[in-house]
Amino acid sequence: QVQLVESGGGLVQAGGSLRLSCAASGRTFSSYTVGWFRRAPDKEREFVGFITWAGGRSYADSVKGRFTISSDNAKTTVYLQANSLTPEDTAVYYCAASDALMGPYYEGAKYKYWGQGTQVTVSS
Repeated sequence: QVQLVESGGGLVQAGGSLRLSCAASGRTFSSYTVGWFRRAPDKEREFVGFITWAGGRSYADSVKGRFTISSDNAKTTVYLQANSLTPEDTAVYYCAASDALMGPYYEGAKYKYWGQGTQVTVSS
């Protein structure tokens, strides 16, 4: 089993930035695709972006150019750098890990393991 833990959420003013982290307990992400999703109040879960085991990345149009996904060299942690935040970015952000060999990785059903989420609140 893979246990995922998100961190780095908080309250930020519009135009500000946050860096979210996703860590897997007891193992690396070397054999996984890691995705980021979010759920805003009264909305469905929304795809944010993903990074594959080979380092390929893709983003939703709503965050493209503002958000960046990366991992450390040891692939123990995946990051979501969120810049130019707006109130529409307010949501609980989740990371997820997929061991599927092929996508589409924008589909939540491709992900077997999910974290508990971290709250991002953007004011003004």
